[in-house]
Amino acid sequence: MSYRDVASKQILIWACTSVGARVPVAMAPLALVFLVRERPGGYALGAALAAAFVIGEMIGAPVVGLRLRPDRARPQLAVALAAGTAGFVGLGVLPGAHPVVLAAFAFLAGGAPAAVAGGLRAMLTTLVPARAVTQALSTESMLNSGIWAVSPAAVTGLALGVAPRVPLLLAAALMASSIVGLWLLPAGWAAPDEHRTEGKGKGKGKGRGRGRGPSLLGLLVAAWPVYVTGAAGLTLLGLAELVLPALLEQRGIGVGWSGPILTGLAVGAGLGAFLYGVRSWPGRLRTRSVVLIGGMSVCVTAAALIPHTAGVAAALALGGMLQSGALVTRNLSLREALPASALAAGYSVMYAAASAGYAAAGSLAGALLQVTAPSTAVLAGVALTLVLTAVGWWGETRSGDRPADRSAPGSAHDTDPVAPVRPHAPGPEGTAIRGRRDAEDRL
Repeated sequence: MSYRDVASKQILIWACTSVGARVPVAMAPLALVFLVRERPGGYALGAALAAAFVIGEMIGAPVVGLRLRPDRARPQLAVALAAGTAGFVGLGVLPGAHPVVLAAFAFLAGGAPAAVAGGLRAMLTTLVPARAVTQALSTESMLNSGIWAVSPAAVTGLALGVAPRVPLLLAAALMASSIVGLWLLPAGWAAPDEHRTEGKGKGKGKGRGRGRGPSLLGLLVAAWPVYVTGAAGLTLLGLAELVLPALLEQRGIGVGWSGPILTGLAVGAGLGAFLYGVRSWPGRLRTRSVVLIGGMSVCVTAAALIPHTAGVAAALALGGMLQSGALVTRNLSLREALPASALAAGYSVMYAAASAGYAAAGSLAGALLQVTAPSTAVLAGVALTLVLTAVGWWGETRSGDRPADRSAPGSAHDTDPVAPVRPHAPGPEGTAIRGRRDAEDRL
């Protein structure tokens, strides 16, 4: 397994387009706080605008994602990015507008392009051979880690050094540039719904043609365990990030260390994504996911209990490494669970689940810090994560242990380096939540 298959002109264009679409999302919450912080009640208003942005993402990702069509995704993604650009322009041009107007712009900026990440991920996996899908997803994770490491510093420097509206205007310009990049990429990722085939050729599976399989919504609902486990990992790391300043204060460590420690976490995540794609890992995807999230839970627990700065930084950096591997594993699991035509919608729902997990982490942190110590709040988050992970693992096991319809080529053989080069081949987990009929139809 090698990253050589990912090194191509098309992937470079995809990466530039993805940066233009995703940097504004990474910049937005902090940029919204800086935009209004000098107004009366500015910090509370900034938090409310950031919440409107995240709520827009949570709603927009599944709503828009369900409407994406693989054969004509480019114009749909372009319209979504154009609407998001308009939202950022409104925020940057009218910083003194009524809070309701700003909240509407923030909702638009978050909601309209929320499905773009899923669409671009689905496109990415068709730009490389099937044997390189793991490396492609690892590359995407590294790219995201870099974006999230750089964006907060860029927002702070521009907002304080130039003007509070500048980060949002820059976000609008970057998002508009990604529209241009789309026209240098394929028009879509059209692929047959191989997963809706005749099954075993007898019984209930017989005669199931392309138009008679489960609905898109039914397929997405059947993949719920993947979303639960994916949200669990981000909930834990989100809680650790949000509670970190209070945790450092509790330990008598300067709050100023929060920035370097979180940068180390992002760097660790990028390194973890790279290492995950270097080789093929043993075990089923759902087992790997549980192991990685369990290891991440250990790291976050250590960060909550270790009294020294270096120990906290090392624990969170290692946790970031494991979290990026868990994220790639969840994306691979979703690719096994859904047919090609449903992947963009599936990734969008995963994005919404992750946003919901992060929002839940913020709410949980705010509530717990009122009644308990920061370290206890983090440990409560670890317990919640382990419960969600167990629920997700149970759901995947319940589906995966049922009799498989092996004749229907529906899942991606992402972990087998000698798999045939085609978008979907029978994978190592074989029967994982496919939303098919017969025994699996009961999920």
